[in-house]
Amino acid sequence: MKIKLFTTGGTIDKVYFDKRSEYQVGEPKIGGILREVNVNFEYECESLLQKDSIDMTEKDRELISERITLDKHQHIIVTHGTDTMIQTAQKLQTMPNKVVVFTGSLEPAIFKSSDAIFNIGCAVGAVQSLPPGVYITMNGRIFDPHKVRKNLELNLFEDA
Repeated sequence: MKIKLFTTGGTIDKVYFDKRSEYQVGEPKIGGILREVNVNFEYECESLLQKDSIDMTEKDRELISERITLDKHQHIIVTHGTDTMIQTAQKLQTMPNKVVVFTGSLEPAIFKSSDAIFNIGCAVGAVQSLPPGVYITMNGRIFDPHKVRKNLELNLFEDA
């Protein structure tokens, strides 16, 4: 089984430049993370966007949907910003014959305290074991995109 990884930007790929929180969405981090942890599966990375998810448009979501639909792989992970991950996952809800798992992080992957590596690991396990459908994996859980919310106060994803 080969896993296709699509990156769209978001906090997971942010690079901060100063103490005032000036940042850019940098190069995708997931490929480097997977190489560092020495995974034992085939994967292919493709960067679709490098955006903060707050700045995503319907046109961006259509691009993500189109690329996943046209891709030959059946097991797909999408790294995405957490602010609008739910909306994008809901747009893809009717994706036939593919397992699509969205994940991201609440802190940039370059931060030592980041949840990025853990969330990516959960997404890898989920994409290999779930039936076809669209899912979100964050905070050690797998969610239905229509039954999840981001709790800004607690800074985590939870049942809606």
